[in-house]
Amino acid sequence: MERSPYGTWRSVISAADLARSAVSLGYVQVAGGAPYWLESRPAEGGRYVIVTSAAEGQVTELTAAGFNVRTRVHEYGGAAYALSHGAIYFSNFSDQRLYVQRPGDAPVPLTPEGYRYADCVPDASGARLLCVREDHAGGGEPKNAIVALSTAGGTAGTVLFGASDFVAYPRVSPDGRRIAWIAWNHPDMPWDATTLYVAELTAAGLDQVTAIAGGPHESVVEPQWGADGSLYFISDRSNWWNLYRYRSKRVEAILSIAAELAGPLWTLGQSTYALLADGRAAVRYCCNARDKLGVVNLESGTLATLDLPFVALSSIQLLSANTVVAIAASPIEEPAIVTIDLATGSHRALRAPGALKLDAAFISVPEPLEFPTAGGLTAHAFYYPPTNPEYSAPDADKPPLVVKVHGGPTNHSKPELSMPTQYWTSRGFALLDVNHGGSSGFGRAYRERLNGNWGVVDTGDVVAAVQYVVARGLVDGNRAAIRGGSAGGFTVLAALAFHDVFKAGANYYGISDLEGLARDTHKFESRYLDRLVAPLPQGRPIYEARAPIHHLGGFNAPLITFQGLEDKVVPPSQSRAIVAALRAKGVPVAYLEFEGEQHGFRKAESIVSSLEAELAFYGQVFGFTPAGRIEPVKLQ
Repeated sequence: MERSPYGTWRSVISAADLARSAVSLGYVQVAGGAPYWLESRPAEGGRYVIVTSAAEGQVTELTAAGFNVRTRVHEYGGAAYALSHGAIYFSNFSDQRLYVQRPGDAPVPLTPEGYRYADCVPDASGARLLCVREDHAGGGEPKNAIVALSTAGGTAGTVLFGASDFVAYPRVSPDGRRIAWIAWNHPDMPWDATTLYVAELTAAGLDQVTAIAGGPHESVVEPQWGADGSLYFISDRSNWWNLYRYRSKRVEAILSIAAELAGPLWTLGQSTYALLADGRAAVRYCCNARDKLGVVNLESGTLATLDLPFVALSSIQLLSANTVVAIAASPIEEPAIVTIDLATGSHRALRAPGALKLDAAFISVPEPLEFPTAGGLTAHAFYYPPTNPEYSAPDADKPPLVVKVHGGPTNHSKPELSMPTQYWTSRGFALLDVNHGGSSGFGRAYRERLNGNWGVVDTGDVVAAVQYVVARGLVDGNRAAIRGGSAGGFTVLAALAFHDVFKAGANYYGISDLEGLARDTHKFESRYLDRLVAPLPQGRPIYEARAPIHHLGGFNAPLITFQGLEDKVVPPSQSRAIVAALRAKGVPVAYLEFEGEQHGFRKAESIVSSLEAELAFYGQVFGFTPAGRIEPVKLQ
């Protein structure tokens, strides 16, 4: 074991290794007894393809060269493909048209340009798709609607329901006679308030449209039809997203538990439970940001939890009578496509795409923390200690700290194995992954701590988290950095502007000007700040009081900023403004822009460049030389 200061350890993970391993998985579906899913290709510019696995275990890529299966509905996208009668229907990223790919044939476009589609499901005949459509053809704010689309193609679809600002989850009953969906309006987000509708589905459109659940203070998501015509859904009317059923024209609670069965609907088509044919359901539920899988009896409401190693589960789909397929990860295994036997808990990985496999001795396993914060409340975090069996640090040395802030801000971090986290811990950094007030995964009341207080509660919690681990003697408080992207980037900038705890910051496409964001961002989030900050124009003084761009007097810590030039969620103007202002003030700054990147970096070269620049930046600020050939960044 070599003795060397924290931060200088040579890691088994290079940025290039991490980029090659950064394959994302999503949106599992089952058709004909076989699982399908989406998989990214960082080496191909972040392209997404549809993949399937045969019973014998062979994994086959189905998407033709030149196509990228990704939708831009709500800009964040979601379920971008559907399966019906042997055909694959998918959204192609470059033109956002729906295509059909039939066995043995090249993909053929079904829809004209100017429209975006997501979360499509076929009707019983296979002659129609019921989709979420976002209309960009007419100019002005896009129009969202549930549409019926002929699988023969040639039209943009017929609007079935367009009487709200947003829609999601069109779901057709097994007999093909009814449809359910959710809808919501500005200024609500889908985790604030949605309405669940049902209607008769006819050849001419919808009949007897009825709202059956939801309202101003209730978030309803994930409707699913049972074989007997009952409609199941998840609602947070009890403070927790729990399972309910609508039958005989009344709503009844199925499972009441202090845990979250759903999460915030940032991307369309999320699936966290699967109905079984025998009167049970497999449900993923989240306690303190850690997922479990259980089986609930739909009549008695009893829950049996499976003994599984996983702490993150998503895309739960029924594969066979007593087996589900899902995306699952543990503290020592990256996300994989797995099958899980609900009777025995036995599980098997069908696809574990991460090319970088770490020996357990190199993996930093997190410690869950609850720490005191303002108002006598507690907040949550996961603490990852520096871990590398080939190194030790001098006796008096304490590790530098990287505090990670998740995006959203209505989101949360889970303690699953993340190679970007291990990139830091294997080099001798401690990492603190904070689920500040406003995070999901802890109930509606915890989410609502941020209402009216974005820029106050989140920054207060990350500061309190640092003070807590410093007081425990875990880290060097004089070498504390903060990193985050998007909304997490806003918290980075606000923490540096309004507090002096952090000595450096890494801002990934973060928000510097709140009013500018409200003015320039896309439809989905254009009224998000009404609840997080205040309605405009009457709330303008609050926007100015919270925006880091207007409060640079106490902003003295060095900052590195990364920005994608095609970002429609947080436009490049946000990053350029804060960098120019800090440069003019004399604060050391570095700025890197990336061609062809949107909100979040998907290209291998962008992942490599940003990580190596961030590591070099910390070395320069904290006075150590990182191991390996890392080019210094230019601080101006």
